[in-house]
Amino acid sequence: MRLEVLKKRRDFLAVAATGQRWAAPGLVLQVRRWKSSLCQAEDKTERPMRPALRYGLTASKKVGNAVVRNRCRRRLRALAEDLLPKAAVENCDYVLIARAKCFERPWDALRQDLLYSLRRLGASKQHGPHQRGPFQPVPSGQKHAKERQKRFQKGPAHGQTK
Repeated sequence: MRLEVLKKRRDFLAVAATGQRWAAPGLVLQVRRWKSSLCQAEDKTERPMRPALRYGLTASKKVGNAVVRNRCRRRLRALAEDLLPKAAVENCDYVLIARAKCFERPWDALRQDLLYSLRRLGASKQHGPHQRGPFQPVPSGQKHAKERQKRFQKGPAHGQTK
């Protein structure tokens, strides 16, 4: 399986726009599913296939100074190159965002963070208790609409009368 690194800002923004993310103590994982493994140009000609997996790494200044950010990116790069080919669903873009605890978090815990995040987003090849199935993401608007609907079905809030 081929791994490629996301480098263009528009690729990072496209992944962020999907609304598929899971925050773990050491990292935040964002996932974007491709429509097809072939890219179609406007003139309907097919270009070569995309690589099976693409990933990007981010560490903001909230994480720490340059030394800390670079170390976090190196740790996330090693983690992604080790786990994504084995554990992640193909035809997806993945963005790993370092959190403040990434620097001090033990390697095994960081590894479990990524595996758990993949399962929670339904982007894992391995079946887990929280997997939604073959990558069927819930659009972010629907999730919040369901929560609001449940809240309003319970009746008036404490201390309020009808």
